[in-house]
Amino acid sequence: MKVDPMKLVPMEAALTDIPFLSLRDVNARYADELKAAAARVIDSGWYVLGDEVAAFEREFAAYCGASHAVGVGNGLDALSLILRGYKELGVLEEGDEVIVPGNTFIASFLAITENRLAAVPVEPDPVTFNLDPAGVEAAIGPRTRAIMAVHLYGQLADTSALTALARRHKLLLIEDAAQAHGAISGGRKAGAFGDAAAFSFFPTKNLGALGDGGAVVTGDAVLAQRIAALRNYGSDVKYRHLFQGLNSRLDEMQAAMLRVKLKHLDEDIAWRRRLARRYREGIRHARIQLPAVAREEQHVWHLFVVRCAHRDALQRHLLAHGIQAQVHYPVPPHRQPAYVALRNAYLPLTERLHDEVLSLPMGPTMSEDAADRVIEACQSFECPP
Repeated sequence: MKVDPMKLVPMEAALTDIPFLSLRDVNARYADELKAAAARVIDSGWYVLGDEVAAFEREFAAYCGASHAVGVGNGLDALSLILRGYKELGVLEEGDEVIVPGNTFIASFLAITENRLAAVPVEPDPVTFNLDPAGVEAAIGPRTRAIMAVHLYGQLADTSALTALARRHKLLLIEDAAQAHGAISGGRKAGAFGDAAAFSFFPTKNLGALGDGGAVVTGDAVLAQRIAALRNYGSDVKYRHLFQGLNSRLDEMQAAMLRVKLKHLDEDIAWRRRLARRYREGIRHARIQLPAVAREEQHVWHLFVVRCAHRDALQRHLLAHGIQAQVHYPVPPHRQPAYVALRNAYLPLTERLHDEVLSLPMGPTMSEDAADRVIEACQSFECPP
């Protein structure tokens, strides 16, 4: 790897007037509603698995166009519990293989290996950076049981091709939709394509809580019931434990916050798309590659990620202009110390992308004037010799 993550620009060391994302500004817009929701929870006297969680689960399932949603502690747990649920149902067993994109956040891998399943990383599509259906098909073997489709940066993976592949080979299709709340293809939203989908509500997500949170969305009632028990110590009725579960419950306070913010999600997505169009129309630099988009509604722009062979220099240049840009992610999972067993995986495109990608500021409170300043700074970038 050419990149040394310890030498990336220390964002906290510089003053910026265009932050990557201001969570304070994001939540200030709904401060009165959020405070009212918090007061409602406090006054209820019920703080775990109560009416707020049940209501949010109904509302989020309806938003995604699915039958069931199960609120859990975070996005990683959502992914892990899907796989755990299928193991408890006898659909998966230890040693089974799950095909996963090589270029993703490590949580996608962790959910697989935590369940003693084998992660099989494949190269991305070179245009969209999402899971390449041809690479998936080539990686299918006798122990393959599932495909994990990560909707990277907020853009749907090729759900049509991946669904067809999964059906043809009798595989599970699991959506890692942690970054893709509200992305649409053919009238269907992220979470409604696979057998099950995992969402994260980490504060920076397009639908972000004021703490950690996650959800599993599925059309499978049996799987939903199993996950609902697993998240609560393996219990379906108090003090009756059917499985060796864990404690991973979306709490009442976060559910109440998410119910407020869900009402505004589509409006926020529309603004993100407006900023993304502005970036894509304004940045015309020969050495800065813009993200490719098949159809606008398929992308919700959780991140606006450009590619540049001189990524670190571009990041420093933007910072010198008061603009905070971030790297998602500097080191791919198969090159992390946690996955020494995968260190010999041949994923040259994945590794090159992780050396070259840079996320520009993006968010529902970012102004068009700020976007124009980012564009101007990108246009003025001079590549080092």
